[in-house]
Amino acid sequence: MASGADALPDYEMLELILFRALPRQDVKPLAHRLMQYFGDFGHVLSAAPQRLLEVEGVGDAVITELKVIEAAAHRLARAKVMHRPVLASWQALLDYCHTAMAHRETEQFRVLFLDRKNLLIADELQAKGTVDHVPVYPREVVKRALELNASALILVHNHPSGDPTPSQADIAMTEQVAQAATVLGLVLHDHLIIGKNRQLSFRTEGYL
Repeated sequence: MASGADALPDYEMLELILFRALPRQDVKPLAHRLMQYFGDFGHVLSAAPQRLLEVEGVGDAVITELKVIEAAAHRLARAKVMHRPVLASWQALLDYCHTAMAHRETEQFRVLFLDRKNLLIADELQAKGTVDHVPVYPREVVKRALELNASALILVHNHPSGDPTPSQADIAMTEQVAQAATVLGLVLHDHLIIGKNRQLSFRTEGYL
């Protein structure tokens, strides 16, 4: 059974965070405005500071508190997968990817670099894009893998629309990375597309 902060509904969790930033104030109206403006708790936490400022009542103290909580959530999720066998900790990896990317308003492309034992040795944000496109250069991906002395890769990017169905561009780019990796003796384990509530695995769906 959930307990403590884990048991709090999203509204109450947001109110608690806001109260830390704005003590002795009634933060319920601000919590309501934030949830209405961004749609859900995850989008509030991951919103860019300039977007948060568009909501009446948000100032530096609120932004700082939200960004601290967001960073802590990312670090906790990341700690569960770093330097561990990724293929044996798949759910933890998915949880981390969702925490880091599911609520972003623009596309991001990350590469997870693994060693010969499939331990995660590096997780790097390679590119940021628009709401429906992110530039990816396969040559740079495999070049970075060689610099890190990695043996395998997992590609991850998000779809801000919430639908993780791959585009033709996603499929073509993945094929290019897979070909470049094979030439250099690297293994492309998977390409994950992160949606709002679910993800798609290229390996599971037969694209790899």
